[in-house]
Amino acid sequence: MSEPTDTLRVLIVTEDDPLYVIKFFEVFFEEYPKDAFDLIGITVDEAFHEPITKTARRMWGFYGPVDFVRVGMRFALAKLSRRSIMTLARRAGVPEVACTSVNDPEYIERVRAMTPDVIMSVAAPEIFKKGILESARLGCVNIHSGRLPVYRGMMPNFWQLLHEEPCATVTVHEMVEKLDAGGILGTIEVPITPVSQGGDALDRLIVETKRQGARLMIDVLRRLRAGEATATPIDMSEKKYFSFPKPADVKKLRKLGHRML
Repeated sequence: MSEPTDTLRVLIVTEDDPLYVIKFFEVFFEEYPKDAFDLIGITVDEAFHEPITKTARRMWGFYGPVDFVRVGMRFALAKLSRRSIMTLARRAGVPEVACTSVNDPEYIERVRAMTPDVIMSVAAPEIFKKGILESARLGCVNIHSGRLPVYRGMMPNFWQLLHEEPCATVTVHEMVEKLDAGGILGTIEVPITPVSQGGDALDRLIVETKRQGARLMIDVLRRLRAGEATATPIDMSEKKYFSFPKPADVKKLRKLGHRML
């Protein structure tokens, strides 16, 4: 357990997502305690790290033609509005720390020179390797919208819906070299509307877990600052890993009575 500090120096690493991840930051930048946290910088990385045409094909297969068009229109309107995570960060006075990769030695040296207490990962699109993991005094923490270690991997909200869980569990955990395996620092549960009551929408669930996850992250960072955070080791004997859902998985979700949007 570490000693309390005057302010917790936090570096944020996230991805450029104007639809969902931005919901986390709308709450986080509004509600974080300005007297307790010093947000020393934010790195906004590209989502997926792949050509836009490949992402479009992936989204077409995921949403299907009708919902793909609806999501595409939302995305286009968000871009036209020029409202982004970076514009929210600038409004909050958080400086940009640009990079091509969080594992680039030059970026790691810049980060170390900034002396962060914590690196906060929110949907960061890269796996953090040893160099960046060891760059902050108290290490790196990540937020994951699934119960660990059962819902490790991609799109945990989708898989929790498909498996008819009563709640989506949001987890803040320590980051280690093994994916989604670090000790748990805090969790919250977001209720899922069961099929018997009309079913739920993946869109609603993602938005709500982002918003509530921001408040969970603030709570965890408060406890880290006070030296009161205790990590609960994950029992990896229960581990599973889920990849990006296939069209057949989406068909099953809809057949159950849930919706994408």
